[in-house]
Amino acid sequence: MNHRMIIRSLGLLLLIEAACMLPALIVSLIYGGGLGSPGGLGDGVAGLGSPDGLGGVGGLGGGEGDAPAFVLSILALAAVGGAMARVRPKTTNIYAKDGFAIVGFGWLLMSVLGAAPFLLSGAVPSPVDAVFESISGFSTTGASIIKNVEALPHGILFWRSFAHWIGGLGFLLLMLAILPTARANTVHIMKAESPGPAPEKFVPQIRRVAKILYGIYVALTFAEVIFLLCGGVPLFDALIHAFGTTSTGGFSNKNFSIGSFHSVYVENVVMAFMLLCGVNFTLYHALLRRNFSAFLHDEEFRFYALAILTASFLIAFNTFGQAFASFGEALRHGFFQVIAQITTTAYATADFSKWPTFSKCVMLFLMLCGASASSTGGGLKCVRVILLVKIARREVERLIHPRSVRAVKLNGKAVEEETLSGVVVFFFLYVATIVVATLLVSAEGRDIVSTWTAVLASISNNGTGLGMVSNMGSFADFSVASKIVLLVCMFVGRLEIYPVLLLSMPTFWRRVNI
Repeated sequence: MNHRMIIRSLGLLLLIEAACMLPALIVSLIYGGGLGSPGGLGDGVAGLGSPDGLGGVGGLGGGEGDAPAFVLSILALAAVGGAMARVRPKTTNIYAKDGFAIVGFGWLLMSVLGAAPFLLSGAVPSPVDAVFESISGFSTTGASIIKNVEALPHGILFWRSFAHWIGGLGFLLLMLAILPTARANTVHIMKAESPGPAPEKFVPQIRRVAKILYGIYVALTFAEVIFLLCGGVPLFDALIHAFGTTSTGGFSNKNFSIGSFHSVYVENVVMAFMLLCGVNFTLYHALLRRNFSAFLHDEEFRFYALAILTASFLIAFNTFGQAFASFGEALRHGFFQVIAQITTTAYATADFSKWPTFSKCVMLFLMLCGASASSTGGGLKCVRVILLVKIARREVERLIHPRSVRAVKLNGKAVEEETLSGVVVFFFLYVATIVVATLLVSAEGRDIVSTWTAVLASISNNGTGLGMVSNMGSFADFSVASKIVLLVCMFVGRLEIYPVLLLSMPTFWRRVNI
């Protein structure tokens, strides 16, 4: 392994994280009075002197008092990251094992150190809770231990949502986009971080493709902010919800999420961008290359669209007359919650934990399924569900025709057996992780619905389940031990198991380049 290159890459990541905290520092200074009045940026919320007892570090900017926490965090990250980035590797080659090590340790370091502002500001006084909130942000899970988010200072609110946005496409992909030395061998970083099918087809132009994908990501975010501003949403609120939507993370600065706006227009804007960001981003790349038929010919996109349409109408028929008085209202809320669930954004306009059992089961299936591969969504991914169904169908046909040789095809092309076996193994590991985590959390003695859906919501990076972790609840009441299990599930789910599993295996650390 190229240990020096790993250390240097991790140092660069910490420098990037330090730079990413600067906007949050500026926001904290604006709302703290350090840069003048907030003006039209948004409505004020309760500060650190609220009855909720949120403490804080006094000093810079006064007011809400979170600015010093960001200053200290930025200085610490810059010092440590700068020292690590100065390490000179003998060679800049990055092997497959190096890529997995950079991804695994990179996500862990950035998530843990990203908790510093929460802890130093006193907004989240418990170290475990602070790390939980940070990992939930970076992994775009959206699970929270904070019951009253409107009592948080603006800088902290901005940071927890901006962490979503950084983790949406992955900050290692961001590093590839801005790193001048990014070249073909850095595909191992992209392969280890990117969910779904491997990105080897981008090898010759990996830095250019990374820049294009991030360009699309920025454009979608900017477009949503504009649309929300046109709907009368304050700039601060528009930024928070655009970060949460395009990353499919779901953090909000409102206690009742999107429902707080009481606006059909805002719901439709957020719903449209959740839908767009659950699509495989390589299809947008194909559109830029004028391949306009890419969407129609993509099986995963057709499955994704059909699942949304089918689930929305099923839920509308099931909730009409029970949860909602009119079919139009049932269909409106059904579409929003279905799209929020399958994209694992988990924004809410209604409490689906109060829906009929059939509708709740549909929502749980969507959570397990997840969005498209190479999107910002979580879950198993639609393409894996498609392949698992096709593998099962082939095995059943083999029982009837034992000597038949049938290839599993996706988009008209035969899928390699190695890929198919990888999908089956991933599914097994995914289910095994859910089982083990559920058993560990169940030791706390909570009800089975809250326990199981909390684990499912964490590993699928969805953030909401049923019972105490419904979209109107929180994870605050779990024990420290359970929170550690759940934050590990979020970490494992975002990295899709393999990087974390490989780093824990002794054979991974042997001196063999693969």
